[in-house]
Amino acid sequence: MEKKDMTVINRTMDMLRKNNMAAYYVETADQVVDLVKTLINEGETVTHGGSETIKQCGIVDLLNSGKYNYLDRSKAQTPEEVEKIYREAYFADTYFASANAVTEGGLLYNVDGNSNRVSAILYGPKQVIMICGYNKIVKDLDEATYRVKKFASPLNTKRLGCETYCAKAGECLSVGTDASYMCDGCRSEGRICCNYVISAKQRHKDRIKVIFVGEELGY
Repeated sequence: MEKKDMTVINRTMDMLRKNNMAAYYVETADQVVDLVKTLINEGETVTHGGSETIKQCGIVDLLNSGKYNYLDRSKAQTPEEVEKIYREAYFADTYFASANAVTEGGLLYNVDGNSNRVSAILYGPKQVIMICGYNKIVKDLDEATYRVKKFASPLNTKRLGCETYCAKAGECLSVGTDASYMCDGCRSEGRICCNYVISAKQRHKDRIKVIFVGEELGY
């Protein structure tokens, strides 16, 4: 969605609710923390996946406040400690993340490399809170796929220092080819588009909560 359109945002929120996902809206990023405080309790175990959006909204600062049992992978000293936090995340009360794209039909589209994020979204933590700028809303899965290939993955590979085609070229090498969903042709060991997850109807009502923000956030 190129510009904020409340009709589209509201329609998307309605469709998420029909898919048993809770949906909220705040106008600005600095309003997110106050809303999140109503959705979690002090003392709970909390953690998150890699996300620029949650940093921009002040969620990391909130989790670092000392009021929560924060599983903070940034403080891990070894790969083994990082892996331990990844696994402990499945038993968290709340897992924070953002989506690569949200369709107007109420689907969450996420693509991961290591896939600790998408696996936690699917199962484990008692609740998942997704924070998304309105720029993450797309018409359908085709637009979601294009968004990842053209914007999200190139920017994330640059952020992570991955040696990939998209980090250098600014888009996936499969853009404009018949490889409509998978990033066919990329053989980089640093590839972050390894597992593709579409979250549709949820069995556990409101376990996934999506907060939309009326600002462009994240990738």
